[in-house]
Amino acid sequence: MTLRTGHIGLNVTDLGRSLAFYRDVLGFSLIGEGKEDGRRFAFLGDGGTLVLTLWQQAEEPYDGARAGLHHLAFEVDSVERVREYEAALRAHGTDFAHEGVAAHHEGAASGGIFFHDPDGTRLEISAPTGAEGAPAPHDSAPTCGFF
Repeated sequence: MTLRTGHIGLNVTDLGRSLAFYRDVLGFSLIGEGKEDGRRFAFLGDGGTLVLTLWQQAEEPYDGARAGLHHLAFEVDSVERVREYEAALRAHGTDFAHEGVAAHHEGAASGGIFFHDPDGTRLEISAPTGAEGAPAPHDSAPTCGFF
């Protein structure tokens, strides 16, 4: 048996703010939502395929020092597409961990951008090639491991 990720669920502090970020900035489509007080959620996807569920049930922002999700990584086909997302995220005022596209490790062809959502959850958008020559912020560890 081989397992694969079905979808990701994230707890958020403000569903409206997070929905605007993931839908309007990252381009996910809204598949469905719950608006009942105390049970607000949003199903987001790519077309009709569920990718991400936002649950408004967190009282505090993401804490990278606690056990659980380290980061959420999305992949696109090209480094040019990564740069398009970078421009949209910068226009939105998003907090980045590194400047520009960073290689996944020293000498890697793969790489991407590393940033935070409105609750501080660590996110990555990368491409499998095109980052040749891009800096790797950490000589001895994967870029996605420490941000």
